[in-house]
Amino acid sequence: MNDSNRPGSNAPFPEPAKESGFQSNQPDALTGRAHDAPESGAKRTLPGDPSSAPGWERATLERLAFAALDEQRATRRWKTFVRLSWLVFFIFLVWLGLHRSAAVSDVSAPHTAVVEVKGEIAAGADASAEFVNAALRSAFEDSGSKAIVLLINSPGGSPVQAGMMNDEILRLKAKYHKPVYAVVEESCASAAYYVAVSADKIFVDKASIVGSIGVLMDGFGFTGLMNKLGVERRLLTAGANKGFLDPFSPQSDKQRAYAQGMLDEIHQQFIAVVKAGRGERLKETPEMFSGLFWSGQQAVELGLADQLGNLDYVAREVVKAEEIIDYTRRDNVAERLAKKFGAALGEGAIQTVKTLPALR
Repeated sequence: MNDSNRPGSNAPFPEPAKESGFQSNQPDALTGRAHDAPESGAKRTLPGDPSSAPGWERATLERLAFAALDEQRATRRWKTFVRLSWLVFFIFLVWLGLHRSAAVSDVSAPHTAVVEVKGEIAAGADASAEFVNAALRSAFEDSGSKAIVLLINSPGGSPVQAGMMNDEILRLKAKYHKPVYAVVEESCASAAYYVAVSADKIFVDKASIVGSIGVLMDGFGFTGLMNKLGVERRLLTAGANKGFLDPFSPQSDKQRAYAQGMLDEIHQQFIAVVKAGRGERLKETPEMFSGLFWSGQQAVELGLADQLGNLDYVAREVVKAEEIIDYTRRDNVAERLAKKFGAALGEGAIQTVKTLPALR
């Protein structure tokens, strides 16, 4: 009988006892092989793995679908918010545009009323008859305004707009019996001087530019260049003279004479307004109505202006009301934004394609 525990015995060592339900994968200390190793390619699962639960594929797809729906809802809500924000913004712009800034007409304290005529005189501009006349009416209607000062800094512009301003000033002076003074800053030329002569007195700086009593119509002609390039102008008109201001068509002597006659007529209207406004103060010279302009000092000597002075001087020494209230119509926030973000660009494009020469 062999004793397995006796030295020299060839019986194998007894295997250690294994706990129930546990399979050891640790390598054998002597053989280096793992006991009960899983077969190659067999799937192993860990505790807590969601894929071990039945129906996990369906649950995952549902979560993905709901996440996609939530994202679509959020995107739609954001688009709706942006659109509503733009709608509110444009409504706000329209509201501001309809409520233009206007001068307060309930001022009762004695003061000097100021209306600016600055920049080009043209329809739609700040220095247009629409805006300037509206400001003038507010200034005249105010019981506290002792006099109205036209603060002018303009190179001129439309004789039509200037004529409308001149007529309105004369009407308001006769109705309210308040004096009107023109104060020139840098420039008071052409149509701007047309407006200034409606004032009772004109004050200038010694270096101001005054005058330019004349009318011009400018444009371009491209007929010679088109002939060199071999470009043919195809213009159809009903009326022999309908296209005589077209820059791509030749101008006949008859058409030129007609345009010159129209300019001469408007020029005579301008001269008549100047003479009526300045009267005997005007020291007429052969050059006075030729379109030349003069310094403020020369304008005083020629009777085109009355004396040197600025706005503060006129309010303090002439009107005797040092408080100055500005009645000028100005762009509000909406209008400035509109001009900045496209209105000016659109206007520039329109001016570019215009072919009718400017009259000023």
